[in-house]
Amino acid sequence: MNINQKVKKQIRGNKMFKTKEEFKYEFSKRIIETYGRTVEESHITEKFLVLELMVRDYASVNWATSKALIRNNNQKQMHYFSMEFLMGRLLVNNMMNLGIYDIAKEGLAEFGINIHDLEELESDAGLGNGGLGRLAACFMDSLASLAYPGHGHTIRYEFGLFKQKIENGYQIELPDQWMQTGFNWEVRKPKHRVPVKFFGKIVYNDATGKYEHIDTEEVYAVPYDVPIIGNDTTTTNTLRLWGAEASENIPANQDFRHYIQNVRDICQMLYPDDSTPAGKMLRLKQEYFFTCAGLSSIVKAHLRNYPNLDNFHEKNVIQLNDTHPVLAIPELMRILIDEKGYEWDDAWDITTQTFAYTNHTILAEALETWPIDVMQTLLPRIYQIIEEIHRRFIGYVKMVSNRDEELLNRVMILRDGLVYMARLAIVGSFSVNGVAKLHSDILVERELRDFAVLYPNKFNNKTNGVTHRRWLAYCNPQLASLITEYIGDEWIKHPEKLEDLMNYVDDVNLQERFLEVKKERKQVLADYILKHNGIKVDVDSIFDIQVKRLHAYKRQLLNILHVIDLYFRMKENPDYRIEPRTFIFGAKAASGYYFAKKVIKLINSVGDVVNNDPETNKYLKVIFLENYGVTLAEKIMPAADVSEQISTAGKEASGTGNMKFMMNGAITLGTLDGANVEISQLVGDENCVIFGLKDHEVKELQVNGSYHAWDVYNNNPRIRRVIDSLMDGTFIENREEFRVIFEELMNKNDEYFLLADYDSYCQAQMKVRDLYKNRHNWAKICLINIAKSGFFSSDRTIQEYVDDIWHLEKLKF
Repeated sequence: MNINQKVKKQIRGNKMFKTKEEFKYEFSKRIIETYGRTVEESHITEKFLVLELMVRDYASVNWATSKALIRNNNQKQMHYFSMEFLMGRLLVNNMMNLGIYDIAKEGLAEFGINIHDLEELESDAGLGNGGLGRLAACFMDSLASLAYPGHGHTIRYEFGLFKQKIENGYQIELPDQWMQTGFNWEVRKPKHRVPVKFFGKIVYNDATGKYEHIDTEEVYAVPYDVPIIGNDTTTTNTLRLWGAEASENIPANQDFRHYIQNVRDICQMLYPDDSTPAGKMLRLKQEYFFTCAGLSSIVKAHLRNYPNLDNFHEKNVIQLNDTHPVLAIPELMRILIDEKGYEWDDAWDITTQTFAYTNHTILAEALETWPIDVMQTLLPRIYQIIEEIHRRFIGYVKMVSNRDEELLNRVMILRDGLVYMARLAIVGSFSVNGVAKLHSDILVERELRDFAVLYPNKFNNKTNGVTHRRWLAYCNPQLASLITEYIGDEWIKHPEKLEDLMNYVDDVNLQERFLEVKKERKQVLADYILKHNGIKVDVDSIFDIQVKRLHAYKRQLLNILHVIDLYFRMKENPDYRIEPRTFIFGAKAASGYYFAKKVIKLINSVGDVVNNDPETNKYLKVIFLENYGVTLAEKIMPAADVSEQISTAGKEASGTGNMKFMMNGAITLGTLDGANVEISQLVGDENCVIFGLKDHEVKELQVNGSYHAWDVYNNNPRIRRVIDSLMDGTFIENREEFRVIFEELMNKNDEYFLLADYDSYCQAQMKVRDLYKNRHNWAKICLINIAKSGFFSSDRTIQEYVDDIWHLEKLKF
């Protein structure tokens, strides 16, 4: 009897429905058993909750089978530590992956239930914010779909980041109460809880020869496991969410209510404001909480199969997604030395063969550091271990560099009262990867050059990818069906097969049908805009879309400045008219990011004027979609004509929105930054629109100091008119409203070179308008982008991680 049969034999009363009638019986039975009423009498929320649990239970057989197979075969596993997993809705996606969507849809229809009405009741899980979390979610999907044993660890946030509301053009942050109806995908595992200790002091025990951590504030980390269901495979992995609960060991010197609040704060929200000492302490507490808990659970699982941790690194690899989980490195050292009795060298050997680190940023502000006094106070033993890692590393650098003092200062883990987390990650990991070729080149040649010289074999590139199953097959079924009609459905499991579409890009019938699908999806978004914004947009206009986190380097400001320019040109010259254009924005600004919030206000203020001006609103509309997230993105991506990827060259590590737009048939308008470089290389310069300074040109301007924003302002009347409008009351009565934007551009010398790229950007926009006039050629370009998007599948990315870093074997059932 194989493992799958054993698992199924042990399960009693689990109706593995295979037909519509079996589904209807099980659904009706569960409604009655759970709520004491018939399907017809039950509330729509009750129907939704029952369906969720049915799908989870259906998946549980594969889940148990996967766990048993890994355990019995002693297979190596990958553990993905990330502060974010932006999963989006799971109900329909999970049913599709299990192959039961059509059965459930038809069965529900016979009860008079539209499955999409149930889907709309599901909230996006508030476990992430932007690209970092969405990448992690795509990776989880690909790992399971490719049958590799890979699991995620993060925090079970009560409120996530925040729910964005736009009031009078301003961003208002509200609690994201995403668990109001529960989260049926999770399974609480209280018996697997682990203690996590903060504060206290370290004493040396002469009798045992070990360091002891006493007088601590202890909390319990309790796991909530979520099944990650592979597409058309038995493999089901686990996303483990860690929740904080009170310990029985309450600090004697602390008020009980204060202690309980401290426990609740840990998992209350993603990225609490760290502008205060208390905020910094809480952020660091969050990072240690889930890394400590995750490592404890992995170590315990390992010791159920093996007598010690000698082969821990042979059976486990831990991928650190950015610097947030880097405390896992000294934490594993603590476990090995303090709890398991390993000598330093042996512990370090195991640790440095366990961890791999992904760098996600080039921005200095995002390379995480922590004040030493905060680290010492909150995590005294962890800080001691970091000190020793630092001491030994500096000794190594002195030895290999002939005591090069300048080099030592550049690579120190501890310096100027700070702990440099990226440096700790590099020293403690066996692999360091960037997430796009340009990004990785910049790391090796510039930003982390010293470390690349010290550790030349550690650095590599893994260009990001996204799952086509979610971002094409699931969110754009109309386009997916059209593609399948021409090249078959093999592309769903093997996205590289999309290349076969190149054989048909000149097919006029396909071009026409693609344009019909695009218009249909634009209508879906237009209906959403009308419902939520109260604005009617023209579906025959160019949908020019920029949706991503609001940050100065992403340059949403450049986009809206161009819109202002178009508006002025049409107002000043009645003969100047453009192809109708709808500029669509979606972005959240960090709650403490004053500049970014003012950009949101500017976009909305410009929209208020432009959208209500009868002279121009036939040609120009500006829409800001509030509370941008995964579910909204699934409406936006299929509707886009133009994908705005306009960050300052050299600042965006990769980006993944560019890939999602590309596979849905949008044309990239962008700088040569991040993955845009690889997109342009794949599709050819004639099938995307590239503009602006290149990375090396940006660097030259920064180094030689030859760029002066005021010179551009004084020499370009159009730019001057646009900049003046920020302060002259054109878009808002309060002339000081956008002072901070004016200051950043002019008196702080335009750090991200918006004005330097402005003319080039305007020319690129004119090229877009010219291309759009030839509808069949436009459709051909879009189809080429779809055909070439297979490279940007997260399946490809994961396979590269497996081949080069993780060295996993597929589960074989």
